[in-house]
Amino acid sequence: MIEELLKNLGFSDKETQVYLAVLKYGRIQPAALASALGINRTTVYSIAKELVKRGVVSEDLGTTNIHLVAKPAQDLEVLAKKEERRLEDKREVIKKAIAELQNIAKVADYVVPKIVFVPEDEIDRHLYKQTPAWDASILKYDGTWWGFQDHTLVANYEKWIDWYWEKGSNPKTALKLLSNESAETIKKKKYVRRQIRFWAQSKNFSATTWVLGDYVVMIVTSQKPFHLVEIHDAVLAHNLREVFKGIWRSVN
Repeated sequence: MIEELLKNLGFSDKETQVYLAVLKYGRIQPAALASALGINRTTVYSIAKELVKRGVVSEDLGTTNIHLVAKPAQDLEVLAKKEERRLEDKREVIKKAIAELQNIAKVADYVVPKIVFVPEDEIDRHLYKQTPAWDASILKYDGTWWGFQDHTLVANYEKWIDWYWEKGSNPKTALKLLSNESAETIKKKKYVRRQIRFWAQSKNFSATTWVLGDYVVMIVTSQKPFHLVEIHDAVLAHNLREVFKGIWRSVN
């Protein structure tokens, strides 16, 4: 129905009613239109002004009394053109806003927080995929992979760990992790850039927690289902890095 089509073009119910009536009569005074439709005269004047702005109705001021005149139906295309211009203006505003926001972010050295949840069946792929991003972020700071590593992570992702130290890591990165006593088996394989200190007070840790530059990564492998949470937040990462640094220095 035409009413539904006009609604999709942004016409209100009363605007549709008035527009269709003007179109039907072709030329009519607002007062007569108000009487024909049973609508308050002030309301009709207000709606008519809006329809004139839209470009689908015009006002004939050539006589003593104002008449509303319907424009050809084809003039509805003007609405599409106006909308196109409005969208183009918005695009330009958005482009300028993005540029300004990026400049502000650069000055403030601020990373918009981003959280990613990774289910068990995607953890392995995520580890390999994110390694370059994590290493690049680590190298922005002290080049060190800080945090706590639960022994169950080693049991489940040893293949990725070996790959990281033998092939996948940037040679400028190093690792300083705390671990629980049951992770003694980690010592069976030694890599020059990997240091693990056993922290007696870490028994209550339930997940591996890494600080990787601007990233904080937590992996739960001590219970099923496994899952990984990655938070990209420079402020959170900075504070956790300072915590783990302090603990590292206190552990022999």
